[in-house]
Amino acid sequence: TFEKLLIANRGEIACRVIKTCKKMGIKTVAIHSDVDANAVHVKMADEAVCVGPAPTSKSYLNMDAIMEVIRKTRAQAVSLNVSICCSFLSSLSLQASEGVTFIGPDTHAIQAMGDKIESKLLAKNAKVNTIPGFDGVVKDADEAVRIAREIGYPVMIKASAGGGGKGMRIAWDDEETREGFRFSSQEAASSFGDDRLLIEKFIDNPRHIEIQVLADKHGNALWLNERECSIQRRNQKVVEEAPSTFLDPETRRAMGEQAVALAKAVKYSSAGTVEFLVDSSKNFYFLEMNTRLQVEHPVTECITGLDLVQEMIRVAKGYPLRHKQADIPINGWAVECRVYAEDPYKSFGLPSIGKLSQYQEPLHVPSVRVDSGIQQGSDISIYYDPMISKLITYGSNRAEALKRMEEALDNYVIRGVAHNISLLREVIVHPRFVQGDISTKFLPEVYPDGFKGHKLKDLERRELLAIAVSLYVTEQLRSQRFLGTPRIPIAKSKISSWELSVRLGDGIYPVAVSKDGSSFSVEVDGMKLNVTSEWNLASPLLSVTIDGTQRTIQRISRNASGETSIQFLGTVYKLQILTKVAAELSKYMPEKAAEDTSSILRSPMPGTVVAVSVKPGDMVSEGQEICVIEAMKMQNSMIAAKTGKV
Repeated sequence: TFEKLLIANRGEIACRVIKTCKKMGIKTVAIHSDVDANAVHVKMADEAVCVGPAPTSKSYLNMDAIMEVIRKTRAQAVSLNVSICCSFLSSLSLQASEGVTFIGPDTHAIQAMGDKIESKLLAKNAKVNTIPGFDGVVKDADEAVRIAREIGYPVMIKASAGGGGKGMRIAWDDEETREGFRFSSQEAASSFGDDRLLIEKFIDNPRHIEIQVLADKHGNALWLNERECSIQRRNQKVVEEAPSTFLDPETRRAMGEQAVALAKAVKYSSAGTVEFLVDSSKNFYFLEMNTRLQVEHPVTECITGLDLVQEMIRVAKGYPLRHKQADIPINGWAVECRVYAEDPYKSFGLPSIGKLSQYQEPLHVPSVRVDSGIQQGSDISIYYDPMISKLITYGSNRAEALKRMEEALDNYVIRGVAHNISLLREVIVHPRFVQGDISTKFLPEVYPDGFKGHKLKDLERRELLAIAVSLYVTEQLRSQRFLGTPRIPIAKSKISSWELSVRLGDGIYPVAVSKDGSSFSVEVDGMKLNVTSEWNLASPLLSVTIDGTQRTIQRISRNASGETSIQFLGTVYKLQILTKVAAELSKYMPEKAAEDTSSILRSPMPGTVVAVSVKPGDMVSEGQEICVIEAMKMQNSMIAAKTGKV
């Protein structure tokens, strides 16, 4: 097809494109910022060129630098980042005239679909169901309030050029509309270089279901079934699956046919995604069309057997599609979890930064695929999206795919940054999710007070205590042995039973342990549990069997005072294990007083201060905005926790 292709992107999606190019025998050129010099996509590509400093506007979105790289490396084709497509259409047209092919749709389709206002009008003309709303550009906050009142609350304020949940706010009243207008326009300007906004009716409690389309330059277009993307936080997807539990064949076909009609209306040629909101009565409304390869494309590849990147390259070269609509199957079930460097206990996920001190993907679990752009030693920085990877599992049915996902999450080792594995695992085992009873409000409905981790049942608590004390005793015994030293013990003391005290949460539990070979008999709450394992203390993963039940655990940390952290059922629990004597003496230890932080405003995440609303000496009231922090392209208002003087 092409001899050399330049990939104007980074992270897992750049690595994904390189994999297909290698399979097709195409040489690849990676671009990178100075902080990404050692990134995985840079190492995977045949050539790599630095295009500027860390901020995306000066590197990955620096069109002049990218054009220079295209000329210098003589790349015949370019796989583009969607933000570039929307921002630099004139440059693209110019470069196209020099004989460089773009892997993606034509500029007019990108322009039409990248603009939410224009795309909505085109969708209406193509007889696609649309959400009621204002189709023009909103000029200012006052006009936003007037339009919102006409449509009727609640409304959704959206960046016209937006995507990925950025530049979007839900408003339930006039005050929220004004605030939403301000933040959405600032986010839109910062992320897309375009601060235009539109307002539409907010469909309360919908599902978010999208249709994958594939079209060529010969007028052929297919729909490759749907993806269920309803599990979201801050309008960003967290868990996706294909197919959806909700759609019947008739609704699936109707949505697919409308998606294809829209693709044909804009003469679309490549892979693209038409997103819909679907209400409880299976009425569906056009949301937007994404003119790129979506993050969640692997679940479609799993159930159809197609390589979407390969299809995009073939279409760009001018080949007609190889398949007819009747050839597109739904084989089995696929689930994708987005693994982020985020703290799920703060607003379902606030960004975390740091170096991955230990990293091990669960590729030994059958039918698991991991799309990542990082490795052990990689840095998660404030400049880019905090995604670590996309974890995909496949099964012949949904139950099998979910069971494998549970196992894969338990076997995923990530150290050095906070991550959202605990939240992902809780979602996929939740009864409502398992039954398919989901909507875009799933997370706030299931966790109204925020996510707090897995709540241990009595048996699970006993299992955790038994595992923790077995590990503790194994370590105590190991520390008594001196390997390779002809040391003669003064007294041979063979201890075979231990009485311990374990603190877990607010509870203190007496535990009796006895050892027999590689097995431990542990008595907790008057019940005996038999715990067996290979007890390899050097391994980040430990497979433990408790009374016939297999559990995969990870010991995250430990110290000399008996404190240990264990990841069990996805959640990390802190325990303190003491001997009976030490436990009795511990009550004499002074308690460290908690810091009073009510007079301090501390940012909950790393980021950039983009606005400060007060100055020293100002009186502020509780809930008043102090400053705005931008982190991972999202703007967050920091407010005063109490009334006082700055």
